[in-house]
Amino acid sequence: MTRTFLAALALAGVFSSHAFAAEATAIVVPWGDGVAAVGQILTALLLPLLVGLVSRAVYQVAPWARLVLTQARLEQMTKAVTDYALNAVEGAAKGQTLTIPVGSAVIAKGVQRAVDVVPARVLAAAGGPAGVAELIFRSLKLEDGANAANTLAPAQAALAP
Repeated sequence: MTRTFLAALALAGVFSSHAFAAEATAIVVPWGDGVAAVGQILTALLLPLLVGLVSRAVYQVAPWARLVLTQARLEQMTKAVTDYALNAVEGAAKGQTLTIPVGSAVIAKGVQRAVDVVPARVLAAAGGPAGVAELIFRSLKLEDGANAANTLAPAQAALAP
């Protein structure tokens, strides 16, 4: 009986709404306010998540970027001080094969130039004066008999205070 009563009320509501539809004005549903509210809620939830993801990506990439930038700076420094030393030492020229004594003199002059003008941070990243000497040694074109013992060691000994 209750079902029948509810069905009758629903049917009466449908008929009565059709009867008044011609006279009723349009109903405006404020969709914009609802969409704006949902947008604000989603922004409040997703923005911190997005910031966290970007921060994590930067955190993971930063060491690699620092390594690449430091390596590039060390290569620039090595080239600059080596070019300076090749121009400053008599008997040395860029692209020329250097003898052992001239190679040692070029290494010593290049390291001294690095100590004088290179920022302390870059010098420390290179391994100090000994590290700079090794970098310059590797970049030079030396004669066949040249090695670390007879070319690099004398240059490092000359730099010792």
